[in-house]
Amino acid sequence: MLPPFDYFEHRRACQRKQLERSTRIANLPPSYHSPISSQDHEILDKPIETIVQDVHKQVLKPIDILRTYGKVAIQAHEKINCLTEVMLPEAESWAENEVNLKGPLAGIPISLKDSIAVRGFDVSVGYSRNTGKPYAEDGSLVKILKAAGAVPYVKTNLPTTLLSFESSNDVWGRCLNPHNPKYSPGGSTGGESALLAYGGGRIGIGSDVAGSVRVPAHFSGIYSLRCSTGRWPKMGMNTSMPGQEGIPSVFSPMARTLEDLVYFSRSLIGMKPWLWDHTVHPIEWRKDEERRVKETKKFKIGIMRTDGVVDPSPACARALERTVSALSSQGHTLVDISPPSPYTALLIGSQLLNSDGCKMFLSFFRTGETNDPGARQMSLYMKMPRPFKYLYYFWVKYVTRDSVWAGLLENWNEKSAYEQWKWVSKREAYKACWHEWWKGEELDFMLTPVNATPAVPHCGMKEAVSSCGYTFLFNLLDYTCGVMPITHVNKVLDKLPATFQFNKLNGVAQGAYRHYDAEKMHGLPVAIQVVGQRLQEEKVLAIMERIEEALVETGGKYDLLKIE
Repeated sequence: MLPPFDYFEHRRACQRKQLERSTRIANLPPSYHSPISSQDHEILDKPIETIVQDVHKQVLKPIDILRTYGKVAIQAHEKINCLTEVMLPEAESWAENEVNLKGPLAGIPISLKDSIAVRGFDVSVGYSRNTGKPYAEDGSLVKILKAAGAVPYVKTNLPTTLLSFESSNDVWGRCLNPHNPKYSPGGSTGGESALLAYGGGRIGIGSDVAGSVRVPAHFSGIYSLRCSTGRWPKMGMNTSMPGQEGIPSVFSPMARTLEDLVYFSRSLIGMKPWLWDHTVHPIEWRKDEERRVKETKKFKIGIMRTDGVVDPSPACARALERTVSALSSQGHTLVDISPPSPYTALLIGSQLLNSDGCKMFLSFFRTGETNDPGARQMSLYMKMPRPFKYLYYFWVKYVTRDSVWAGLLENWNEKSAYEQWKWVSKREAYKACWHEWWKGEELDFMLTPVNATPAVPHCGMKEAVSSCGYTFLFNLLDYTCGVMPITHVNKVLDKLPATFQFNKLNGVAQGAYRHYDAEKMHGLPVAIQVVGQRLQEEKVLAIMERIEEALVETGGKYDLLKIE
């Protein structure tokens, strides 16, 4: 379609979808618009395992659970714009006629990132081009969920490119952080984290290619698990980068509480998802691994205090130290570590992820459609003529003497297959190096910051786009990682020291710190990352439980947002 007409079609598609969403919300039964009752609070306070038991015993009806969480989800959306597709009328029918109410997730409402396919609904991924094309059947993940008894009820907001720690697009608008509307809830699974933090759900599913379920958990104050590839279903989804395998994206669970995250992960893998999705490894849930972790008296824990590219801000360093202190008080062995260069992972990962010259995610845009600020920066530099690009690289490398930023710029070009294979070889050599290093250190697990800073303000990814090393590292390695909230930013405790020199930072660090302001960020959540090796989901979750026990014994765990 010619550009002028394409633009008008883009605007019509956005208006159509927003009108469709608002109309569906307005036409919901009165129960979804009524105040939260004491009976609702009883349901909202129950872990999902207890809710499932109540459904099995017919103490609770799935329709009542759905209407309670649907009510809070609508309330959340009105304040933070977290929802895309509102599926509540259909969900009522599924709860009555389609889901397995004898399953391990019987009656549990589950929210889904917009990129997940549900029968009868679009999978827009925030692109207007993908609207008006409802899927004819559920994706494999949704089929598994319904067979387990779960009830999909809403889909959640995200950035168009899926390459941002923000969640905004022209189709659905901008999602806000429930703790502070001036800040991002994270991305690319930001609508999910915002909804769960607000209390409009207990369980959701997102995807992660550079930190997209972990950074939203950190920004919004919830729990998440980044599974290794092959442990969680991935078919029946849409994406901004189909075919990209240099750094595979993984779908993974997110939850309001750790208890729910553990139960949900155990239940879904217990459904033998490899029977539904050919991408899933046939690995049963390993109860013996859970038990071994729970019975281990003393762990050896590696503490990665910095990735060597962007030192963590005072708030993020304090959250890590709070966790270290709690574990140390229980007699565990904690050692500061210097693993194989995380900067090398950032360098390799960024080249692989964008080896197509950013062509794929740009191919879905219509004329005039808004790009994410960070993704725009990546694509603009990718398109820059080679002579100008070289001059800029030369300036950064030899005039400003910023070797970190220059290293990322040096090969920022579209790759041939020959060049791509070379980078894949570097990735595999790097992974082997880490494997040997971990074996030599004899670590049980690692602790790291999730991100250098707490949540970025809206449009902050324009500067902070390259500051993703703490999470991206483990996508390249394909390690299992969990995120758990620890504390909140304190405007007094988390001020930058008087000795802080912004101009002495490298280009990546400057982008991260440009928006760090403890006073403005006061009250935002701060989390830590728990890292195991590949395919260690049971172990990482069990370790997270041990950490939370230590936190409770030494001053208390994180306080969730209260549901009003």
